[in-house]
Amino acid sequence: MKALKYIAIALGALVVLLLIVALFVPKNFNYEKSVTINAPIDTVWVNVNSLSALDKWSPWNDHDPVMKKDMKGKDGNVGAVQSWESSIVGSGSQTIAAVEKPTLFETELNFYKPYKSHGKAYIKLVSQGTSTKATWGMTGNMPYPMNVMTLFMNMDKNMGKDWNHGLSKLKKLSEK
Repeated sequence: MKALKYIAIALGALVVLLLIVALFVPKNFNYEKSVTINAPIDTVWVNVNSLSALDKWSPWNDHDPVMKKDMKGKDGNVGAVQSWESSIVGSGSQTIAAVEKPTLFETELNFYKPYKSHGKAYIKLVSQGTSTKATWGMTGNMPYPMNVMTLFMNMDKNMGKDWNHGLSKLKKLSEK
């Protein structure tokens, strides 16, 4: 019985310690990957300037090619929304938040399943002579006390493979 009491006290102390640590861990996160594409910025822009353009190189389409999608609004313009539903990749929506031709395309992300979360995704293009640097990024917020999970998460391990695959597809599409 004493052992059970000590285990309960130790677990309680661990929970309290994690809650205290979470007070000092940033709530915001940022993740991004870049690729150099051997094509001018205007050519790459055509492949990132709308939700349907992003859809052509999205790595998540490879995970579920029969994913249900719905589009509302005028694609390529601020306010247009694409929603998706999939038993494999979950469900959510993205809304175009900013379009700055030919350097920035930004969306607001809302994930509903497998868990609710919100964030922003963006594609930034920078001309580098005859080539273009494309940076795909995501920012978000992990509320307290869930933000303590960022100490144990490896974003590159969790997302890197898909993001590298998507950028590789964007590069191939743009260099045709």
